[in-house]
Amino acid sequence: MNDAAYGPQPPYGPQPPYGPQPPYGHQPPQPPAPPGFGPPPPQYGYAPPPQPTPTGPEFLAVHRHSSIAVDASGVYLEINGHEAEFPWPEIRSVHYKASPSGKSLMMAVVHLDGTMYECVVDAKPRELLGEWFAQLAAVLGYYRPMG
Repeated sequence: MNDAAYGPQPPYGPQPPYGPQPPYGHQPPQPPAPPGFGPPPPQYGYAPPPQPTPTGPEFLAVHRHSSIAVDASGVYLEINGHEAEFPWPEIRSVHYKASPSGKSLMMAVVHLDGTMYECVVDAKPRELLGEWFAQLAAVLGYYRPMG
C-alpha cells in the first residue's frame, strides 16, 4: 500500500499542545459550572445519613489470626477470616477464661438458641492477658450487669 496517497502521516508519540499553557504544576482556572450542574445539595439525599455512634466502653483483643471485640452493639468474633457478630438481644451469656497455658484469652458466646461460639486470642506479651481480663470484666459488666 502506498502511504503517499493518503498524505503525510502524523509523528508517533505525544503531540505538542496548542495555545498558551500554564507553567508546569499549575492547573488552569476552571470556569464555574452552569446553574443546575454539580453535586446535588445534601437535602436531596446526596450525603449519606449519619450513623449512630455506639456509646459506652469498648474492648478489643487482636492477634494474628483471631480477634474479639465487645461494644454497645454486641460481641464480634473473628477466627482465620471467619467472622461472627452477636447483637446483645441475641446473646444468652458470655464466658471467658485464660487458656491452660496462661498465654491466651478464651471466650465463648452462648446464643439464645443454646449454640455456643468460641474464640481464642493469644496474648503477647503474656502480661497483656491480665490487662484484657480487667478491661473485659468492666465492659461486660457495663452491658450485661449481674442481677
